[in-house]
Amino acid sequence: MQTFDRLVTVFGGSGFVGRHVVRALAKRGFRIRVAVRRPDLAGHLQPLGSVGQINFVQANLRYPDSVRQAVEGAEFVVNCVGILYETGRQRFDAVQARGAGTVAKAAAEAGAKLIHISAIGADAESAANYARTKAAGEAAVLAAAPDAVILRPSIVFGPEDDFFNRFAGMAQMMPILPLVGGGETKFQPVFVGDVAEAVMAAVDGKAKAGTVYELGGPAPKSFRELLEFICATTGRKRLLVPMPFWAATFNARFMQLLPKPMLTVDQVELLKSDNLVGEAAKAEGRTLEGLGIHPQSVEAIVPSYLWRFRRQGQFSEQLR
Repeated sequence: MQTFDRLVTVFGGSGFVGRHVVRALAKRGFRIRVAVRRPDLAGHLQPLGSVGQINFVQANLRYPDSVRQAVEGAEFVVNCVGILYETGRQRFDAVQARGAGTVAKAAAEAGAKLIHISAIGADAESAANYARTKAAGEAAVLAAAPDAVILRPSIVFGPEDDFFNRFAGMAQMMPILPLVGGGETKFQPVFVGDVAEAVMAAVDGKAKAGTVYELGGPAPKSFRELLEFICATTGRKRLLVPMPFWAATFNARFMQLLPKPMLTVDQVELLKSDNLVGEAAKAEGRTLEGLGIHPQSVEAIVPSYLWRFRRQGQFSEQLR
């Protein structure tokens, strides 16, 4: 009978990145404690491991006692919690800044090694609140747990992503797709499975303690190139129309009032800067390649799940 002696607590394990981290840990034979606000909604993770290997606990980053209980006895703690926009009491500062510090303090008190997932573009001076709170979270993490490993991915893609799926869905319904800022912003999309492998590299001791790693795919791509790829992959001929930043900001003020906004003012600010692995990170080996991981490309992975947006599914060949 297999035993799972090494315990890892994963905060946000039921989310997009988190579920792939849980899968990778389960394959390596770890016992996993998934800390989430709603354990009753995390049952989809159970099939990723053996019986008894994955368990759930209720934890909220706004309540330190619940966080401390969640990390008790853990050898490693992985924090995957992050939000793309604010809703209700889920605010950037509470989740990405103070919440990250709360997890780091609890991990340090428990003697657990921390792996914190942040984002490329984290910047204390950014005009975007998302980026500022990511930077504040990193500072809080290193202050409480100086030997923590911080992973900064570019936009993350995979079957459940909120980028390629969102724009493919828009291309189904809209004859025109907007190119915010002219579509010149550059990204380095990274496969969610590679991000999970980077977490495993940190667990295996391949990442340098107290270091920030920047995770990106094989090649940078502009916003325009990504939308063109989505249209070609889904077989949709759509007009890509440049939208000045001021116009995008104006529209975002109304869109962000929706329960799940397609665009927020904060996201428009983020689109004013490229989202790429830095030259310093490349030179110092603080990348996927530096961890011994060969990143998967958008072209190799994305068509495997965007076919459902074609008119005749995977059997559709013609642009329409």
